[in-house]
Amino acid sequence: MRKLLVTTPAQSDLSNIHSYTQEHYGFLGAKAYDVVLKQALLDLRDDPYRPGSKERPEIDGNIRSYHTSFSRERAGSGVKSPRHFVLYFLPHDDEVVISRILHDSCDLPRHIPVRHIKQAKKFTRNHSSKGKSHER
Repeated sequence: MRKLLVTTPAQSDLSNIHSYTQEHYGFLGAKAYDVVLKQALLDLRDDPYRPGSKERPEIDGNIRSYHTSFSRERAGSGVKSPRHFVLYFLPHDDEVVISRILHDSCDLPRHIPVRHIKQAKKFTRNHSSKGKSHER
């Protein structure tokens, strides 16, 4: 099974999203949104190239994004319109690193740590020589 690593910036994003949601939508709203976010992360662990995921060449490296709305139905939480992107990369075939979880109104390239871009480039370089294509 693929490992899922949630970076410190992504953990902070999750905490901030939870706090904001609880403040604006109450305890139950925050719990429901947490379920959607958790489902999105599990979905990416299970298949990081799943339908709805896409390469983000404007960010550089092998950074991918996945909108949490694609996991909404599987979460079964009642959240109608999730509004966050998960930015992630694969440093190895057996590991998914969650870099950030950002509101879909954010300028995504501006918020991803440079060290994550550098790590993602290593994966791209390693796999380009093998001729593998991970885009679906």
